[in-house]
Amino acid sequence: MLFALKYFLKYPFHHIRTPEARELLGLMAKFGTVPRYQPRTVSFQGVTFLVPDCMSFLFQHEEIFVGQSYRFQSKTDSPVILDCGANIGTSCLFFKKLYPKAKITAFEADPQIAKILSNNLSVNGIQGVEIVDKAVWVHDQGIEFVTEGSDGASIYGEGEKQRIESVRLKEYLQKHTSIQMLKMDIEGAEVEVFQDCADNIGHIDHIFIEYHSFPNRPQDLDVLLSILTKNGFRYFIRDAQDRPVPFINHAYKANPSMDLQLNIFAVKK
Repeated sequence: MLFALKYFLKYPFHHIRTPEARELLGLMAKFGTVPRYQPRTVSFQGVTFLVPDCMSFLFQHEEIFVGQSYRFQSKTDSPVILDCGANIGTSCLFFKKLYPKAKITAFEADPQIAKILSNNLSVNGIQGVEIVDKAVWVHDQGIEFVTEGSDGASIYGEGEKQRIESVRLKEYLQKHTSIQMLKMDIEGAEVEVFQDCADNIGHIDHIFIEYHSFPNRPQDLDVLLSILTKNGFRYFIRDAQDRPVPFINHAYKANPSMDLQLNIFAVKK
């Protein structure tokens, strides 16, 4: 009986046990019914951000502040952090609250989202963040890109493409002798970029990669994991999106263009 009670109370308790979780409940009550892609000004964690899409923001809040997915331990109080796919700044805010002296380079490919990122950080006095409003890629000659208006812009997106500027992430890795955190949430470009950087990740302490798989493209998760293993990393993998009855449901209901999304947490040993 006690086991059953603990099981059924586990998830309700999880959603009220921390200040971040209770804050999320309040945000969901206020913004959870706002139609997608209708901008709102949202106050949370002591700041006020312009949010272009409330649903994606609420998911970010749950993953970053409630789930603490990006929390890491640094031997220095001014860690070097490369935030690839910084979006509107929620991850930058988390890193700055964790390590106020952190030196962050924030990459955001979507031009309109990059403007919101810059404004959110500026208005709230969040300093020590260099914003690079370009896509991380394997070269700096630009790339075709589909914007989505929130956090789903991708080189593999469906719709009208536009040419945007790019930077080679490998060159940024080579600028530093030590990097405490590399976060890669770049909507499908992660395998190509990571392959290009394969010989330049040995001086990184922590790596987060959001892996995406698309039904019309080969699955190459093994490529990422092989690179991590060869460079002395131990990794942990978590579902980023679940789908019931996987043998029947071959894609996500909310995003049928994708059939797998995983969060990979890697620590250098």
